[in-house]
Amino acid sequence: MPTYAEIRAFVRELSDVGAVVALQEAAAARLVELDAAKRPVILPGRIGRIGTLITPACLRRLTGTVGKPNKTGSRFDFVLDEDSTDQLRRDPRNRFSIPEDEKRFRIPKIPASCIELTDTPADS
Repeated sequence: MPTYAEIRAFVRELSDVGAVVALQEAAAARLVELDAAKRPVILPGRIGRIGTLITPACLRRLTGTVGKPNKTGSRFDFVLDEDSTDQLRRDPRNRFSIPEDEKRFRIPKIPASCIELTDTPADS
C-alpha cells in the first residue's frame, strides 16, 4: 500500500481535471461509507431516549420505542414508555394533550439526530 506522501505526490502530478474529479468523487464516497458505519441504525422497535438538543424542552431525556419513520427516514414517531408518558403529562411546559388513560403516548416526527439508542441491536 502506498504511503500518504506517495498518494499526495500522485495527486499533484495529475494533469487531467477528469481524473482529479474521479479521485475526489471516490474519496467523498468513501467518507460517506465510513461515516455511515459509525452511526447506529435507527429502526422501528429499537429502544431509546430523546436527546437534550430537542425542542420543546419537555421532551428531553424521555424514553421509549422508535416507531414508524417518515418517507426519508430523517424523522421517526417515538412511543414513550409508561414512566415517560406520566412525566410528560405532569410537566408544566407540556403542550401535548395526553389523555389520562393513555399509557404510552406517541410523539410524531422526532428528528433522527435527536434519538439516542439505548438497546443493543439484535444482530450484534
